[in-house]
Amino acid sequence: MVFKFIKSQLIEVIEWTDDSTDTIVYRFPVKGNEIKMGAQLTVRESQTAVFVNEGQIADIFGPGRYKLSTENMPVLTKLKAWKYGFNSPFKAEVYFVNTKQFTNQKWGTSNPIMMRDPEFGMVRFRAFGIFSFKVEEPAVFLKEIFGTNRVFDTESIVSHLKRSLVSGIADLISESKIPVLDLAMHYNELGEAATEALQPRFSQLGLKLVSLFIENISLPEEVEKVLDKRTSMGVIGNMQQYTQYQTAEAIRDAAQNQGGGLAGAGVGLGAGVGIGQVMSQAFNQNMQSTPQPQGNEVTKVPCPKCGADNLPQAKFCSQCGTSMDIQKTKCIHCSVPIEKEAKFCPQCGKPQKLNCGNCGIELNPGAKFCPECGTKI
Repeated sequence: MVFKFIKSQLIEVIEWTDDSTDTIVYRFPVKGNEIKMGAQLTVRESQTAVFVNEGQIADIFGPGRYKLSTENMPVLTKLKAWKYGFNSPFKAEVYFVNTKQFTNQKWGTSNPIMMRDPEFGMVRFRAFGIFSFKVEEPAVFLKEIFGTNRVFDTESIVSHLKRSLVSGIADLISESKIPVLDLAMHYNELGEAATEALQPRFSQLGLKLVSLFIENISLPEEVEKVLDKRTSMGVIGNMQQYTQYQTAEAIRDAAQNQGGGLAGAGVGLGAGVGIGQVMSQAFNQNMQSTPQPQGNEVTKVPCPKCGADNLPQAKFCSQCGTSMDIQKTKCIHCSVPIEKEAKFCPQCGKPQKLNCGNCGIELNPGAKFCPECGTKI
């Protein structure tokens, strides 16, 4: 007993080496919370020490070594406190606050969130990601959150922070009015905007929201299936041709059925009729989509160089080999499209060459001033 009493009256050396990854606040254990006069306090980097003397925050210490001043004199104060059962009324505590970043804190929506999409109408979505935070105001954090707890870790507050994050992010996404299909390209922008918008909520608790990342925003499974079908339809292209192809494939497979007897003969006969109908429809549609000449006459196209008649689909003249693609230009007077080599416009009849009204020199099309005398055209 005497040895324990003497040991408890020695001046303390107060320090904390964090051996965990999630402890935010640690109260240094001193018997009876009676820190002695002259106690040595060592605060390390990424730590802040909050010194509470007689129930009030007396000081906040950053990294370094300090000497504490209290009313508890070794041995003497203990002996004078006989009327309190040798329990000193001068209480003092030191709380170590971990000021490092607490990273990889996961958040996510527990229930789907409704939003109005300009393309799909009302849709539900889920979102999840990670965030990191740190203690920025130890005194505010002590008063608002951890109080006089001996140990306070991330698990004690992260659930509250997650709910605050989810409500803010859901509100931000809904107000952004970004279409559902375009949300993926705005993850970084939404994360930065959410970090700035939610910072006041963290500041009220003495915390700082360092970063927030959106990893994914997903739609319900049934909506994703519909989107997959729409994507498939876009890849297919012409649905009518695809349907005809699928029908022909199915009829061919039925015709190749190895079943014997009348049933097999009936299937083969039906397959033949079906194939004939499909091919007939496809042929008729192609004929309707392709322009046909009237009667038995085929309109000939003259060669732009030698004047020989050629078929409409000919790309080169059958006589001289000149390209049948007649290059066009515009009349310099009325802007009607004409052949590039035309000397007169078939619409207004005016020549396609300009001469300067002052000196008579021939001008290039589009010239605004004469290159010889400088007269304005």
